[in-house]
Amino acid sequence: MGAGCVKADPEATINNQIEKELRIAKNTTAGCVKLLLLGPGESGKSTICKQLRIIHENGFCTGERAGFKCIVFSNIIQSMQALIIAARRLNFLIAPEANTFAEVVLQTPQELQSISEELRGALETLWRDEAIQKAYENRYQFQLNDSTEFFLTQLDRICTDDYTPSVEDVLRVRVRTTGIIERDFRIGDMTFRMVDVGGQRNERKKWIHCFQDVTAVIFVVAISEYDQNLYEDEESNRMIEALNLFEEIVNSKWFTNTSILLFFNKKDLFLEKIKR
Repeated sequence: MGAGCVKADPEATINNQIEKELRIAKNTTAGCVKLLLLGPGESGKSTICKQLRIIHENGFCTGERAGFKCIVFSNIIQSMQALIIAARRLNFLIAPEANTFAEVVLQTPQELQSISEELRGALETLWRDEAIQKAYENRYQFQLNDSTEFFLTQLDRICTDDYTPSVEDVLRVRVRTTGIIERDFRIGDMTFRMVDVGGQRNERKKWIHCFQDVTAVIFVVAISEYDQNLYEDEESNRMIEALNLFEEIVNSKWFTNTSILLFFNKKDLFLEKIKR
């Protein structure tokens, strides 16, 4: 006996849509607007959340900023290690003196409580090296934190015993988002609930848990990444990935009646890149 096709109940579909709109209206009426930040990894979604916190709240207190100290150190070591490996892979010859320091940095663990004077000297010597600078100019060919130049030119300030990350350090530090992070921002009589999710491919399966009762989707694209490949897939272009992902979100049944805002991010890096 053949299996019959089950037809969708038009009335049930209409009822479900009405219930969804009523829930959204209830949230909005209660003064809560749910904004969902979506986009591929490295697009800058978490930085937007940090900026909103600084603008519309009290920012980050000294204790909270101090909590980013080890992450700043980790970003610095990660970046220099990536530059050394890339310079060698691209056949840029590191000067003999700097090459000795390169081995020191490569053997340094990325989790540090402080940066010693010896390590700071190694980092400064390497950053001045012509091969490392060539690697940095060709950074689109490998994975490198956007904040690399900022932190490696601030070592005098960062490598001190009493260092506490500044607000700008907190904005620029790279911390990969995993899971789902929600934060409420109060603007006038309205509460905006910003939902930030990890953008890497292995994080996207968690997105569906955030899709209900969304007032608006903010889809973030880093326009500076048109010539870069994914962190999780070295063969896939980041901009193509963003376009494909945006198409999926726009055509998703979850957002048929949801406002979608397309946010082009990292304009400063884009303008710097097209000058070259």
